Amino acid sequence: MLENLHISLTTPALLFPAISLLLLAYTNRFFSLAALIRTLSSEKQPVLTSQIDNLRKRIAIIRRMQEAGVSAFALCVLCMIFIYVGLNQIGSVIFGTSLLLLLYSLVLSVLEIRISVDALNIHLEEMS
Repeated sequence: MLENLHISLTTPALLFPAISLLLLAYTNRFFSLAALIRTLSSEKQPVLTSQIDNLRKRIAIIRRMQEAGVSAFALCVLCMIFIYVGLNQIGSVIFGTSLLLLLYSLVLSVLEIRISVDALNIHLEEMS
């Protein structure tokens, strides 16, 4: 199966800008969440337990998103090294693993968005 698979150096290189932008978006989410937590902790009003639980879940998911994205990026570089030295089959397997990590990162991103929407719904319930 892998004997017929041949990818060039440019194939994994195409993911570099996409992964970089994705990591930037994940970092922005983290900073926004950190700012929200700092704002909530400095206010004199009590914070609901459901809000705290929601924030903890989101932080954990964002951390895993970033780890998966960075791992995908690192594996893309490793893949290019293997292809460069002529080990195309190993490079192809590593590239496939990189794509799976990138997919995992995107799935986590959707999950975090859903939890974020839940947080907004909690806030709306407080307002009503």
